[in-house]
Amino acid sequence: MKLTTLEPADAVGHTPAGEVVHSARSCRMVGDILARVGDKWSMLVVMTLLEDNRHFNELKRGIEGISQQMLSRTLRALERDGLVVRTVHASVPVRVEYALSDLGRSLSEPVKALGAWAVTNRPSIEASRSFYDSRSDAA
Repeated sequence: MKLTTLEPADAVGHTPAGEVVHSARSCRMVGDILARVGDKWSMLVVMTLLEDNRHFNELKRGIEGISQQMLSRTLRALERDGLVVRTVHASVPVRVEYALSDLGRSLSEPVKALGAWAVTNRPSIEASRSFYDSRSDAA
């Protein structure tokens, strides 16, 4: 799919050929969604749930460094956005299971692609950072 850039006043949409129409206004319109899907913890939760449905403590054990509070916030936000489904099982004790919705599963390919891009380009980015930092230190 080709990305076409338009003037800021144009709305988001598609060309007759099915190409995504991109504008500065459309970037602002999806900023909150991109912030959610680009969030470190959200992506780790999504990638973990791609493997299988999980209970809260299984997620906490599987995601290194996440606090209980941050996991709770992240799961609530992902559920609110329709990316995660929360199921309460009436048992003793009550068990809560988290799973990706169809929408959440549809996020897996873009996330994998972004992760692959980051891994591929990490050496270049680190070199750029070092160069920038050396210039900044010398100034």
